[in-house]
Amino acid sequence: MLLDHVVVNVRDRLDAAARRYEALGFTLTAPSRHTLGSMNRLALFADNYLELLGIDPEAPKPRAELLSSPTGLNAIVFATDDAAALHRELRARGVPVGEPMEFSRPILGAGEARFRTVHVAAAAVPYGRLYFCQHLTRDLVWGAASHEHRNGAVAVARIAIDVRDPPAAAAFYGKLFGESSVRAEGEGFAVVLGPVQIELRQATRDGIAALTFATCSLGAARPILAAENFRDDGDRLVSRETESDGVLEFVEARA
Repeated sequence: MLLDHVVVNVRDRLDAAARRYEALGFTLTAPSRHTLGSMNRLALFADNYLELLGIDPEAPKPRAELLSSPTGLNAIVFATDDAAALHRELRARGVPVGEPMEFSRPILGAGEARFRTVHVAAAAVPYGRLYFCQHLTRDLVWGAASHEHRNGAVAVARIAIDVRDPPAAAAFYGKLFGESSVRAEGEGFAVVLGPVQIELRQATRDGIAALTFATCSLGAARPILAAENFRDDGDRLVSRETESDGVLEFVEARA
C-alpha cells in the first residue's frame, strides 16, 4: 500500500492557501469543485500529491467533514486499486471503516475525475482523517498540471504524526498494513510504506505535525524558501510551525 496524497484543510481560505504554496515554489492545478461540496488545488508529483482542500462557497451543502475537522495538515490518504475489496478486507481484520463512497469533480478541458473512497472511523485516528482512495480516472488527475515545481519538489517523503499513545497507533498501522511495516524508532515508531515514512511521535496532543518533501535540488529550493523564512540546516530546509501548515521541510531526494 502506498501513499496517495496528503490533505491540508483550508476551509474558506483556498485562494490564500494557494498563494502561500505558490510562493513556496509549488505549481498548482486550477481550482476544481467536488460533488461533495468542496473544492481543491493540487501540487502533483509522480506518485503522490499535496491537496489544498477548501469549502465550495457556491455549494448548497458545504462538505461537513471540513467544517468539523481542524484546519491545517488534516488527512492522510492511501492508494487502493479496489476500494470495495479493500473495505471487505479491512472489516475482516477488525478495522472500523465506513461503506465505500463515490464522488467526482470536473477537470477543465479534460473530463470528470471520479473517485471511490473508504474512510477509517474518526475514533480510530484522533490526529486527523485517514482514508483510502481508488482513482477511477487516474490519468485525468495526474495530467491536470505540470509535475515540475520551482522548488524542485518531486514527492511527499515523510509525515510526522504526534500521538499520545504511540504503541496503540503503531498497532493500528500494523493492522492496516501488516506488522512488518512498523518498527520501533526512538521513543516512537516508524511506518515504512515504500519510499514514504510515517513517524509516530510521543506527544501530549494528537495531530499531523510535519510534512517532508523530497526535492531534486536543495540549491534550487534555497533562495525560494529563504524568502519565506525557512531555516537552513544544511541538509534540510525547515519552516517555522504555523497553524495552517504545521512544519514543512525539504530534503534532497535519494538517488
